[in-house]
Amino acid sequence: MRLLDAAQTAAALPLPALIAALRRRLRLGCEMPPRQVHVIGGTADQPVTSLVMAAWVPGLCYGVKVINIAPGNGARGLPGLHASYLMHDATTGIPLALLDGDVLTARRTAAASALAASWLAPADASHLAVLGAGRIAALLPQAHGSVRPIRRVSLWARRREQAEPLARLWQSQGYEVQIADSAQAAVRDADIVSCATLATEPVVQGRWLRAGSHLDLIGSFTPQIREADDDCLRGAALFVDSEDALAKSGDLVGPLTRGVIQATDLRGTLTSLSRGSNPSIAVGQRTVFKSVGTALEDLAAAMLALGLHDGGPDDQQDATR
Repeated sequence: MRLLDAAQTAAALPLPALIAALRRRLRLGCEMPPRQVHVIGGTADQPVTSLVMAAWVPGLCYGVKVINIAPGNGARGLPGLHASYLMHDATTGIPLALLDGDVLTARRTAAASALAASWLAPADASHLAVLGAGRIAALLPQAHGSVRPIRRVSLWARRREQAEPLARLWQSQGYEVQIADSAQAAVRDADIVSCATLATEPVVQGRWLRAGSHLDLIGSFTPQIREADDDCLRGAALFVDSEDALAKSGDLVGPLTRGVIQATDLRGTLTSLSRGSNPSIAVGQRTVFKSVGTALEDLAAAMLALGLHDGGPDDQQDATR
């Protein structure tokens, strides 16, 4: 069985190739049962949650990810997410590889956001605002920069000492970077606003966002976590990675309950976009993409990292894009 540590997993998942791999797997699909969710510890206001996510391509490969989320880890100086990914041969059941699930999760999440932005963000988007300073946030300029001409990045984090290392990293990658004193200042005039936090109260308000901007919401994977206020969704063109987001994300559960939005307001998913849906978006209308993560995205990433292919004409099609 192969063992890929963090550095090896990252090297095997370059973002442009990963974005293409996600698009291909979304078109072709896979078997994907509902994820299991277990509360395994923590406190009432900061529970430790474990997710078990499985997906497979019949006759080829079967992957299982265990991801543990501990919101209280920030106060301990630790990342809030820890995960492992185990890939098997789907015919024999033999374990093939163990990958660093933290790296895989972060990179496929950033790639999914960029894939959505490739359809939903303004074609000339050059100013990205990032709210958050964790592992996923660190990847967002390169991810969005793979699909849009990002030159300028505004960054806000709750603690400036978290933001400063990211600012230096992004500057070394060629971006013009400014650390903002507030979330409002960060998102002002941004073409794309990407939130990657574990906030339980909104960190971005709709009245701050410019007309025609694209809002990318990453952090909320339970009804208790929320990054955007109701005004972010009013009148916006809403897209999700999976329809599960309507029941799982506090960014959507609350507004749905209050009647701010209806389930019928959903304009599409990553799957429908990848399969050629071309929804009409009015000039000046905000687009919102809400992701909660799917086992399909994990499987696509692991297959790319391990060089596993299920053949077909789409392999050549994706390779030329």
